[in-house]
Amino acid sequence: MTTSPDAPAIRLLPDADRASLAGADLLIDARSPSEYAEDHIPGAINLPVLSDSERAEVGTLYVASRFEARRLGAGLVARNIARHLETALADRPENFRPLVYCWRGGQRSHAFATVLSQVGWRTSLLQGGYRTYRRRVQDQLYGDGAGPRLLLIDGNTGAGKTAVLRLLQARGLQVLDLEGLAVHRGSLLGGYADRPQPSQKRFESLLLEALEGFDPARPVIAEAESSRIGELMVPPLLWRAMQAAPRIELEATPEARADFLVSAYSDLVSDLDGLERLVARLPTHPSQKRLEHWREMISVGDFRGLALALMALHYDPAYARSARRETRAQLGSVSLEPGRQESLEAAASEIERLVDGVLP
Repeated sequence: MTTSPDAPAIRLLPDADRASLAGADLLIDARSPSEYAEDHIPGAINLPVLSDSERAEVGTLYVASRFEARRLGAGLVARNIARHLETALADRPENFRPLVYCWRGGQRSHAFATVLSQVGWRTSLLQGGYRTYRRRVQDQLYGDGAGPRLLLIDGNTGAGKTAVLRLLQARGLQVLDLEGLAVHRGSLLGGYADRPQPSQKRFESLLLEALEGFDPARPVIAEAESSRIGELMVPPLLWRAMQAAPRIELEATPEARADFLVSAYSDLVSDLDGLERLVARLPTHPSQKRLEHWREMISVGDFRGLALALMALHYDPAYARSARRETRAQLGSVSLEPGRQESLEAAASEIERLVDGVLP
């Protein structure tokens, strides 16, 4: 391709921070769909110059002949870029400003950026590609920097912590929804059958995006969690902040919590076989007699009774053990009925009052 004198030069971005990326109208991830699915820069769309199968085909051929692999790859890349121009990018205006990246800022993104600049668009290319961005994520979340000023919502399983957090977020408070980012409800029974957790890398990207969007002068409210949420690890920067954060405890009766859990875990209630497998994996391993009793509860639909039994055997003792080791300051406690909306609203109001009084 001959370079047109009217084509704007490709602008190289050495950094992948929010300020640098904000100058683009669209972030384009030129990697294969599987690379994109594992993790990508927040806000980027996937316009691959090679599909997963095409990338594998070119890589296999490369072992035998570099020339043949490059010729095959060039044709595939050209066809794929042409398709993107005719579809996803067909309606972009003359002043469109795309930013393109691939794995390390190599041939895939350069090829795409060159074509886009020839169209006449002011095109940027991320130097170092996704690896540049990933290093920034690791530096931020695994370094020695100061974490956010956190306040934790604590309480027994079923006390409505997540529901209260969402009400606080709706009221304009800064809320870090760790379970939402991790796609997990934070307990053995907390996974979603139809929604897998993201990769660790993707979780960290979403987490950093959320943290960078907060006002550092205001507190951030999060749910008290263990160091792992399902299969995902809470990065050190945030874990240190959580370990030092004061907390507010939600209190509810076992009966009210059991009713709330049956509603909140309705997806598990509809999957009886899956529920049986999960309760059999409790760390506090139930006896065969108790497990048979729980299976009978499941078979007859006594999910409230099952919730009460699980809380008594596993969840409440585990929380009590953790509470005995607790050294973080407690700002107060709030009683509520998590299954009643008006009670959740009242609890959110009381937490707002506590936050305003202690963490201006």
